[in-house]
Amino acid sequence: MAGLTPVADALAKVLEGAGPLPEEWVSIGDADGRVLSRALVSRRTQPPSDMSSMDGYAVRAADLPATLPVAGEAAAGRPFAGSMTGGTAIRIFTGAGIPDGADAVVIQEDVSRSGGMVTFRDRPAPGQFIRRKGLDFTEGAPALAAGMRLEPRRLALAAAMNHAAVPVHRRPRVAILSTGDELVEPGTEPGPGQIVSSNALALAAIVRREGGEATLLGIVPDRLDATLAAVRHSRAEGHDILVTSGGASVGEHDLMRQVIAEEGAEPSFWKIAMRPGKPLMMANLSGLRLLGLPGNPVASFVCATLFLGPLLRRLAGRNDILPIEESAALGIGLAANDHRQDYLRATLTDTNGKLVATPFPVQDSSMIRVLAEAEALIVRAPHASAAQAGEPCRIIRLAR
Repeated sequence: MAGLTPVADALAKVLEGAGPLPEEWVSIGDADGRVLSRALVSRRTQPPSDMSSMDGYAVRAADLPATLPVAGEAAAGRPFAGSMTGGTAIRIFTGAGIPDGADAVVIQEDVSRSGGMVTFRDRPAPGQFIRRKGLDFTEGAPALAAGMRLEPRRLALAAAMNHAAVPVHRRPRVAILSTGDELVEPGTEPGPGQIVSSNALALAAIVRREGGEATLLGIVPDRLDATLAAVRHSRAEGHDILVTSGGASVGEHDLMRQVIAEEGAEPSFWKIAMRPGKPLMMANLSGLRLLGLPGNPVASFVCATLFLGPLLRRLAGRNDILPIEESAALGIGLAANDHRQDYLRATLTDTNGKLVATPFPVQDSSMIRVLAEAEALIVRAPHASAAQAGEPCRIIRLAR
């Protein structure tokens, strides 16, 4: 159909010219979810010396089997002073440094101790139960790459490498605006013909999960002056992205194209070949990226998943920016597709080790309950042939 931008082309335009935001340093305690702007290099070696991995006795393997006197003790943070002489054993605990002269650890369950003497029945292999110096990481070696998101495991590594602060990209600043005379805030009693606004809260949650800062601008009526004032306020406040919900279609009350024209710009695209979500538009307003999402809740969410998410990840500096597609089998048959790329809400089941995606029977883009129950989107290409149950399909999992 003429005039509809393919999904891949629209995504390329959304990402065009978008690069990681500037670097800033934050305390490691405040770095959860942030994205490294440069590789993080270890400031220390771990373990800093050979250490015991078990509770037991440090020995020279060549001395055993034998009964030996216990010549001292080594514990984590309290190393044995001096060097171990031949024909002796050192009581040692997990995490303690291996005494000079020892080359193995025998666990306490494998010995017999009487007073100051300990009997070893077998000869251990050299290196037994010893964690070698630098086993985990070494000073000066890069361990976390630029573009990595700092989630709990990586934060633990950064802290162990002795970083109190880390270099990260600034968070994307996103303003969210709902448009429409029919909308009221949650908790408000709707009047005749009105509905409760839900898109903005869902969009703000997506922004925060992707590491951005969300600012809710509220609801503006279907008036050009009010909409234009909100857009200009967002730009004046230094937001990187303005996400609007509603006002992007073709009705007389859909004003976003007029707003873009008033700002001296043109849409990068308007209307895309996908379902749900055809009335999507994008424009660059002097550095403020305006992403005009459809007003229908499901269409708004799907467009945010496919376009806003990747843009946020690109601005945040991440390496993994595109939604991950997986293979599954269809739970039911599907008719042939038309000219638009379809994203069908579906449930997922594991049937004999095979992932099965079953679309809901009704896919109306106003049905938020179905969206809440969905676990994935089935992706169907334009003009896809009819498919039978059990045939392969592509899915994008939805966060649970």
